[in-house]
Amino acid sequence: MNPFQSLIKNFDDLVGSRFGEIAILRSEVLRAAEHGIRSVMPESFMKKVRVENGFLLVENHLRINLREFDEIVILGVGKASIKMAEMLEPLLYDRISGGVIVSLSSPCECINLRKIDVFPSSHPIPSEQSIEASELLLDWTKSVSEKTLIIFLLSGGASAMLTLPAPPVTLKDKIITTKFLLESGATIDEVNAVRKHLSLIKGGWLGKRLSRARTINLILSDVVGNRLESIGSGPTVPDPTTFKDAYNVLRRYELWDKVPESVKRRIIDGMEGKLEETPKPGDPAFQRITNIIIADVGDACRAAASYLESRRFECSILSKYAEGEASQVGIFLAGLLHQFEEEGGRRAAIIGGEYTVTVKGGGIGGRNQELVLGSLLKLKYLRKSVLLSIGTDGVDGVSTAAGAIADSQTYHDAIRLGINPVKFLAENDSNRFFNLVGGAIYTGPTGTNVGDLTILASA
Repeated sequence: MNPFQSLIKNFDDLVGSRFGEIAILRSEVLRAAEHGIRSVMPESFMKKVRVENGFLLVENHLRINLREFDEIVILGVGKASIKMAEMLEPLLYDRISGGVIVSLSSPCECINLRKIDVFPSSHPIPSEQSIEASELLLDWTKSVSEKTLIIFLLSGGASAMLTLPAPPVTLKDKIITTKFLLESGATIDEVNAVRKHLSLIKGGWLGKRLSRARTINLILSDVVGNRLESIGSGPTVPDPTTFKDAYNVLRRYELWDKVPESVKRRIIDGMEGKLEETPKPGDPAFQRITNIIIADVGDACRAAASYLESRRFECSILSKYAEGEASQVGIFLAGLLHQFEEEGGRRAAIIGGEYTVTVKGGGIGGRNQELVLGSLLKLKYLRKSVLLSIGTDGVDGVSTAAGAIADSQTYHDAIRLGINPVKFLAENDSNRFFNLVGGAIYTGPTGTNVGDLTILASA
């Protein structure tokens, strides 16, 4: 991608709707978001991988003698996996025996891959394609040996793209259960604890099938805290959670009586010891698997902060572990901006993480837009502050927007148009709100995913 081409498709509209200092501030915050996202695109982070004198090197993490292997197989799944493979294939071209990448794109779009096949799957709702993709990856595990080096490329979206329901659970049952969980306000760790115990490929089952080979996992993390067992529901790493944990999650969010009977039956059988638990830490099957976090939201935060510092902002990274109900986080951040204005000067803060939304209304939105909408009742009092929150994958919730940006004028524009922010927030209708009032950010799919990036700045 041309570095001078804006990643944000409606950049000019978002800046051009304002004048003077706020227009400049909006531009700087939007550019900071672009710098953050670009830093976690495969074109950037895959430069950490190189081949020198017959050795595969991954920055300071790994040194592998390629002469010890008869074949190299490239496997992968996730939103960034195709581009990761495109960056990796030229480094190992003559040594690659084959492989397959499961992602959103169709094979005809992957003109830069020659030795690695691509299988399209679905996201965020799994489908029959997700089952076919899982079976295809498992087929590749049948022929591996101790002389096989597998490089597995894992990124966000893998949980939906790889789906192989464990009997008696059906695909429809799993979709229903996942939908309930995502709308309940459960964290990604809690959602994945359930999903792993309804699967024949997640929660380490794929890794167990790869145990004969030497496997290197290059992981683009979209999980707060980089918990390996939660990224993509941990297909190649041991799972510390249990059937009892899955049961507790469904009880905690009052979903036990709502999920299909097949889901309850499997979890009960698991708790009673009638089913084998997911592979646990210490299982010898994982001794030849190395997991490397090659990029995460911390990289995006640092890149965004570096840009703002170059624009003479006093900038801090508040956290790369942010979680919580999106609208409540928005209220807190608006309060922080109030403090910035009181203290004066060019001040900014960066936050990375992943927020949640407890869905109570029937609107269209996403956690980043909901965060910004939640801030408006406090943001309306500020004269020289901007708040932005964006999903680094370019897709926020069930909308086609990536996130939103707002300042005090956003609130006053809404009132002038007869639009009540509180009503739209109650309906979880943040995307419609920002489309009507202005402020929705559109990038399209970015080809990466490390979670959410939030930027607040005051001039």
